[in-house]
Amino acid sequence: MTSKKKTAVNSKKSAKKPKSAKKAPKGGEAKKSRITVLIADDHSVVREGLVSLITRKADMTVIGEAGNGREAVDLWKQHRPDVTLLDLRMPELDGVGALKEIRGNDQKARIIVLTTFDGDEDIYRAIQAGAKGYLLKDAPREALMDCIRRVHAGETCVPMHLAAKLARRVSGETLSEREIDVLKLMAQGKSNKEIGSALFISEGTVKSHVKSIFAKMNVISRTEAVANATRRGLIQL
Repeated sequence: MTSKKKTAVNSKKSAKKPKSAKKAPKGGEAKKSRITVLIADDHSVVREGLVSLITRKADMTVIGEAGNGREAVDLWKQHRPDVTLLDLRMPELDGVGALKEIRGNDQKARIIVLTTFDGDEDIYRAIQAGAKGYLLKDAPREALMDCIRRVHAGETCVPMHLAAKLARRVSGETLSEREIDVLKLMAQGKSNKEIGSALFISEGTVKSHVKSIFAKMNVISRTEAVANATRRGLIQL
């Protein structure tokens, strides 16, 4: 082969594009990954509405739906979503129970409680269990979308009026576990004697607990105490 032919062949080889070269993505930027969301609610209509709302957003996608707390934990372990929307009242395992189990697997799990309950005790228990957000189901759509994005970014999302309730709960007097037990039995209509028998304490001790409950809750009757405790989320009827 003459030197001229060799030069021509080498020139063609050098003109070829290296095999490792890749095409640049359209628009000059790689497509951002979407926020994966797990929805847990025992009402199918609520789940369907949330799925419809979230899937319309370009930066989000739903990767699972759970109808109870136990299923929520199992699906979380399977999919490891970026953000989980968790109802507070669900069968088999409630929202706080599911929260604790999920956070037990991963302390960095990002969970938003989405519920109809706004009692200060409900909010306190959820945040104490590790929820990064707390929203009511009647919140505006964009408020929910913003909350998902903020929690995904590592922020905490609790509306001001709910945060104020949480602050009052933290700063106020709290009922002891025994007083909560007494309240639950009061809600069932049991007398002091029946409560004492059920808890293996004297009737006089029950009276002391009832007096303390009234003082801490600033109420004057059993009916008012039960209504107040139910509204705050201290007990469930």
